[in-house]
Amino acid sequence: MKAIVCKQYGLPSNLKVEDIESPKPKENEVLVTVKACGVNFPDTLIIQGLYQFKPELPFIPGSDVAGVVKAIGSEVKHLKVGEEVFGFVMQGGYAEEVVVPANVCFKKPPKMEFPIAASFMIAYGTSYHALKDRAKLKEGETLLVLGASGGVGLAAVELGKLMGAKVIAAASSDKKLELCKEYGADEVINYTEEDLRSRIKELTNGRGADVVYDPVGGDYSEFALRGIAWEGRYLVIGFAAGSIPKIPLNLTLLKGCSIVGVFWGNFAMKTPKKNMENTMELMKWLGEGKLKPHIHKIYPLEEAPNALEEMMDRKVRGKVVIQCS
Repeated sequence: MKAIVCKQYGLPSNLKVEDIESPKPKENEVLVTVKACGVNFPDTLIIQGLYQFKPELPFIPGSDVAGVVKAIGSEVKHLKVGEEVFGFVMQGGYAEEVVVPANVCFKKPPKMEFPIAASFMIAYGTSYHALKDRAKLKEGETLLVLGASGGVGLAAVELGKLMGAKVIAAASSDKKLELCKEYGADEVINYTEEDLRSRIKELTNGRGADVVYDPVGGDYSEFALRGIAWEGRYLVIGFAAGSIPKIPLNLTLLKGCSIVGVFWGNFAMKTPKKNMENTMELMKWLGEGKLKPHIHKIYPLEEAPNALEEMMDRKVRGKVVIQCS
């Protein structure tokens, strides 16, 4: 099979397309012929050796996959060869075939196209776990989403609105914020042109945001935390800005607020039953037309480095997808 292989940590230009041996599923795994794989910002960090974990070299990046079951392990009961599925892997998605743990491999609805299925699991799984399980977002509360036009950010905007929150979307350009409005944002903040903290206060009548969803990190995190409401919940999703902020802990005392970590991948692996419940709820909303992943662009497998470069250059709105076969 063909695959995008990372042999040394570095920029996307270091990645190579190679013919390698097809993987074989273990008893609790599913071998999937990959039709599409979503590109996620952590992919750009993993290939540079900057993520929370470093895969052993060489490895194949890519986590959000959709395709057709080619083979199943002896313990897999809920899937059959030939069925269309989507799922999550820690690595291996940028390839024509991949083995997926059975507990995070789901049947794809017939009307759901492969690029949409490959844009769904991480973005919506992360955002729903964050808002439902970690923040316990309530109807009528105010949700501030940083990096709101990206894959997870846009999903958070859409889900926050669906869950009954007032949603404030913050992003780096007016063009990105226009997309956020289309996905339900009630108010927007361009944090390259406006003072983030004062705008949060202005848009919440001085009260602050009940929940802050932060996949960006960097310089904006402290300003957002200073704009949080009493007993607010600050969700740490990731660090797309490239730097991990050093937060003055006295702010948590003054605000009576919580800083809450969100690691959906571990949640999915450690508590598969709860993740399954969340996934079924998301699939129901998707089937009802209440959720719709935004596809920015689709690249062929051989152009995966270009997709990653576009992600690193902050040009992506919504999701970029790699078409594998």
